[in-house]
Amino acid sequence: MSTPTLSNPRAERVKAVRSLSSRSVRQRAGRFVVEGPQAVREAVLVGAEVHDVYVTAESAQRYPEIVVGAQDRGIRVSVGSVEVLDAMSPDGQQVVAVAALTAHTIDELVAPRLVALMANVRDPGNAGTVIRAADAAGADAVVLTGESVDVHNPKVVRSTAGSLFHLPVVTGADLATTIDALRSAGLLVLAADGVGPFDLDDLLDIAGSVEDGVPDLSRPTAWVFGNEAWGLRDEDRALADAVVRVPIRGRAESLNLATAATVCLYASSRAQR
Repeated sequence: MSTPTLSNPRAERVKAVRSLSSRSVRQRAGRFVVEGPQAVREAVLVGAEVHDVYVTAESAQRYPEIVVGAQDRGIRVSVGSVEVLDAMSPDGQQVVAVAALTAHTIDELVAPRLVALMANVRDPGNAGTVIRAADAAGADAVVLTGESVDVHNPKVVRSTAGSLFHLPVVTGADLATTIDALRSAGLLVLAADGVGPFDLDDLLDIAGSVEDGVPDLSRPTAWVFGNEAWGLRDEDRALADAVVRVPIRGRAESLNLATAATVCLYASSRAQR
């Protein structure tokens, strides 16, 4: 692995990888780019459908588990110059992979206990961080509505830090239909919104022993999170069983979407334990 086999940053193969930053190209090719050692490592080691791995001689030595893991699975590993890897992805830290687009449905879930739904979430960094937080909190799945950002957007993939490959991520979903399906599966549906009448901390204090009409965080739960700028639309909030606010005790006007989602998901995770 000491001699680069790809040395021309303008080669067609290099351009093909770079072009996967475009959504239309991803859809036509059925593939997307995975950037950075952490995300590529997870894609390779958890068994995602990876077609190619690209490294430099130096990054191959720095991350031998990626190279060995890919070779053990029969994945082609190509060594390129620093210029080639930078041309493929300036954010890849000289480790890049090409993987097959993933597709999941709600029907795949068996007795889910915690699900995160993103409605009209447009910011790639926020979407990816919610996926990462859901994975860390032990969620069974993440769902993005059709109006949300493409989950295979390179910035989304990077922001998940490999969590995209750890749990099902359903895309292009209809919010009302998804909520109906999850409610039929026995999940409580909670909308996270600053106008909610229920305080998250109060609910966590009484989880498992709540009165009628009060949401019980110890139940299997689907959380609905809205757009970064305007939150949830009135009609989307109305689909939930209850609307819950994250308490703000300091002077901050609000919380970042991904931060609020992390707090809510961990509250449910703790209550369900």
